[in-house]
Amino acid sequence: MAEKKLIRVGHSPDPDDAFMFYALACDKIDTGNYRFEHELVDIETLNRRAFSGELELTAISIHAYAHLHDKYAICSCGASMGDNYGPMVIAKQKFTQDELKTKTIAVPGTLTSAFLGLRMYLGQEFDHVVVPFDEIIEVTAAGEYQGKQVDAGLIIHEGQLTYQRQDLQLIVDLGVWWYDRTDGLPLPLGANGIRKDLGDETIREVTRLLKESIVYGLENRQPALDYALQFGRGLDNQLADKFVGMYVNDWTIDFGERGRESVTRFLKEGYELGAIPELITPEFVDG
Repeated sequence: MAEKKLIRVGHSPDPDDAFMFYALACDKIDTGNYRFEHELVDIETLNRRAFSGELELTAISIHAYAHLHDKYAICSCGASMGDNYGPMVIAKQKFTQDELKTKTIAVPGTLTSAFLGLRMYLGQEFDHVVVPFDEIIEVTAAGEYQGKQVDAGLIIHEGQLTYQRQDLQLIVDLGVWWYDRTDGLPLPLGANGIRKDLGDETIREVTRLLKESIVYGLENRQPALDYALQFGRGLDNQLADKFVGMYVNDWTIDFGERGRESVTRFLKEGYELGAIPELITPEFVDG
């Protein structure tokens, strides 16, 4: 019996990513000639690790992809899109857009799409401190991180549903901002990058299996949610279901024409702002 080809997978320890990979992680589908090993790491760490290309399949931010397009292509499935919602800036008090430009903001990483989206919103670079994504709400409420003042926080993942527990106020939802200024495009946040040196057959097969896993989760929602819930910090079943529904949906099965258009526009505007070093035409691969 031939040895199965190892595919190392990196994704975030979050309910939406866990839901997406449930069928692969729990052997719910036939993976044929491939064997998957999963590593659960926060998205900024995955973005940084992708520069060395060690993982065959990895979650990456669309922002990070601009720096990784020589190594990875974007799987047509596995998208995380903010469809009139997305990363949020929160603070203990209200700030105007102009006031926010002068504040120190806790961010989950400088290669995240949330970071690029905020830079677009502000139209300039801004003072920031990098904080683990799951500590940003707490740090913003405390007003400091490692001795540095923090005036606001940029939150991703399930913090978008739980920040009000800390008496924090919403300053801007970047997904709403992007939707309003792009005639209804979703904000492209994350994707699954597949290493381009794997060869066409492996790329197609692994992408197909990823899509199969996503569809399996959507068709077997409760067991997939039960699995995902163990990664939901502060979420009950109802909130976990809501959060998964925000980021695992039709956009996740396939970017589609509008999703691809939004990725292209996001990267183009990042380049025009000077935040991305070269103009990137995204490369999507199908299964």
